[in-house]
Amino acid sequence: MIHGVVAIVGRPNVGKSTIFNRIIGERKSIVEDTPGVTRDRIYGKAEWLTKEFRLIDTGGIQLEDQDFQQEIQMQVEIAIEEADAIVFVVSGREGVTRDDEYIARLLQKTNKKIILAVNKIDDESLQPSIYEFYQLGVGDPIAVSGSHGIGIGDILDEIIHSFPKKAFNEYEGMTRFCLIGRPNVGKSSLVNAILDQDRVIVSNIEGTTRDAIDTPFTREGKDYVVIDTAGIRRRGKVYENIEKYSVLRAMSAIERSDVVLVVIDGETGIREQDKHVAGYAHEAGKGVIIVYNKWDAVEKDERTMIKIEKEIYAHFLYLNYAPIVFVSALKKQRIHTLLPMIDEVHDYSLLRIPTNVLNEVIMDAQLMTPPPTHKGQRLKIYYASQVSTAPPTFVLFVNDPELLHFSYSRYLENRLREAFGFKGTTLRIIAREKNN
Repeated sequence: MIHGVVAIVGRPNVGKSTIFNRIIGERKSIVEDTPGVTRDRIYGKAEWLTKEFRLIDTGGIQLEDQDFQQEIQMQVEIAIEEADAIVFVVSGREGVTRDDEYIARLLQKTNKKIILAVNKIDDESLQPSIYEFYQLGVGDPIAVSGSHGIGIGDILDEIIHSFPKKAFNEYEGMTRFCLIGRPNVGKSSLVNAILDQDRVIVSNIEGTTRDAIDTPFTREGKDYVVIDTAGIRRRGKVYENIEKYSVLRAMSAIERSDVVLVVIDGETGIREQDKHVAGYAHEAGKGVIIVYNKWDAVEKDERTMIKIEKEIYAHFLYLNYAPIVFVSALKKQRIHTLLPMIDEVHDYSLLRIPTNVLNEVIMDAQLMTPPPTHKGQRLKIYYASQVSTAPPTFVLFVNDPELLHFSYSRYLENRLREAFGFKGTTLRIIAREKNN
């Protein structure tokens, strides 16, 4: 569960990306000494004291005009608007600069929680230099070293304390689903068709829906929440003002959903961006349904549907488990098939397999196709156990986890799907050494 959103801001070359990478635990942001390397928002997920949050790294703000500076500043302002808390990074080696003062004035207008991180305090001799940053008027400075990890825990403690005391727990017990996709694929029209009312603004102008809109409703005694989201554009177009909410809000909508509907435009066909959008849902481990909208606008014969299904699965190789539903939001054709499919996919994501039955399937799979040898060794699976649902996650206790090749893991996944279905549901298989 995501408890909040945090933006890291500051002028160029103060170590924002180093701190970002330190917090999320991987080198996701590019780290170089060249000012302005991080020109776009970069998103990551972090956890501290059992609380997960979204972290946004941003490009540096400068007063001087330079290439990309207008876009960088706009991105930072967007990140600040999206965030619940802001980590303002300055350099303890250089002291307070005019850019720092400008950013401080910008932050003072936000009424957001500001955490002032004085970076590059690599040893105690530099500790006194942090006190001059009180003049910025944004709170108590915290001495940190992103490259050495000093003070990061103090920053994280402040981040956690800034979040609302009560985490988002609304709509518990209801089936939550969201619609994601490129702008103008018909997501809002689909929401209206599902609800059978004009709940969401519908327009042919790309990006009309600029925020996530939650709508609870009941159908045949079952409670649902549909979350409409702004379309996700290609990275190069994220700079446009109309995109100020789309990417992060769509990712948050995915995380709050049980099932994700990936909407494809039947008029324009599959685009590269569709694959990128669907990747968010797959990586989040949610139930996935591919919705091919504007089916009424497609010239078709008796083989068209089969042909398009093959084309979709050829493009979305990692989503070969996801069912495809052909609909027309405009004509309200086949809309009635969506909710039963959502229910089915949701049920599969919560399916728990008895341990003895699971082990029978795994052992039979090994007998049918033994694991290949690697450097003279062969993988041995002693025991299997399902450890969680949504998504269903299986732990294999083996002789050596390094011997579980991704191709054999995929083979085992296919056997599990043959045995238990798991329609529309991501499966995760983890190998652990038996002794551990």
